[in-house]
Amino acid sequence: MASSTNSLPQGFIPVMLTPFTETGAVDYAGLSVLTDYYMQAGSAGLFANCLSSEMYELTNDERLAVTKQVVDQAAGHIPVVATGTLGGTIAEQADFVKRIYDTGVQAVIVITSQIANADESDAVFLERMEELMHLTPNVPLGFYECPVPYKRLISSEILAKLLPSNRLIYHKDTCLDEAEVARRLAVGQGYNFGLYDAYMVNAVSSLRAGAAGLSCIQGNIFPELVVWICEHFRENSAEVEKVQKFFNDSMDIVHSAYPTIAKYSLMKRGFPISTYTRRAVDPLTEELKAGMDQLLTTIDNLHNELGIKPAYQQASALV
Repeated sequence: MASSTNSLPQGFIPVMLTPFTETGAVDYAGLSVLTDYYMQAGSAGLFANCLSSEMYELTNDERLAVTKQVVDQAAGHIPVVATGTLGGTIAEQADFVKRIYDTGVQAVIVITSQIANADESDAVFLERMEELMHLTPNVPLGFYECPVPYKRLISSEILAKLLPSNRLIYHKDTCLDEAEVARRLAVGQGYNFGLYDAYMVNAVSSLRAGAAGLSCIQGNIFPELVVWICEHFRENSAEVEKVQKFFNDSMDIVHSAYPTIAKYSLMKRGFPISTYTRRAVDPLTEELKAGMDQLLTTIDNLHNELGIKPAYQQASALV
């Protein structure tokens, strides 16, 4: 297999939203403003065409168009990764991997649960990954332990068998297990492999263990704080403890009616974005809106305490 010498930068790689108009069409102008927001916040990279992007509700043409726009806008600033496996035979998925790669992304992300069914063994997964890699020579890859269609975790043992290909440069980790994260980081030593934890309860502990960064849905509501923790996690300070506690305390509301609630938070800050969501999620109730309004106030207070200049003020000014 061909090897990759690419690597992704350390820091925060947000899982991007896809804005839609009120009629349900992709809002490419809104996507441009949103991309600016992520970059103004200090993101190290961008993950387009992911679950937060409602990738399963996009057509192939939309997936390619959204990804290409993000790549073009971020060009020369930060790298972009995007999902390339969304179902079908391995040959069909390999074809789309190559099409996504042709948009200019730095790596194409493999949804682990699209490679083998829930009742199929790790041996089957490895066999099919080897087939996918054979059919996509020279394409840098990454893994996303996406919960849809089901969550398939990639153990440190599986990683150890695939990393010598030098093709894997990104891993969006959702195991929620500090000990397993440490094992995965250990087998990743010596490779251009970056683990980006999605579980913000373990944000500081994962970063201190050697994670390359974070790749979480919270970055669609308070990316500035996620970037801040990526820059300050080494400090044994009351501020780091306070931000980590905020991550823990806000877990429930951030995951409620998501991604609609994230779009609502952006709309409240003046972004030209609709709360329209193609994906079937729980309704955004008045109670949830009130809870998010309160959370936004808490976020603003934290920004003030930490001396963070909110990126949403800069990005929304571009509208």
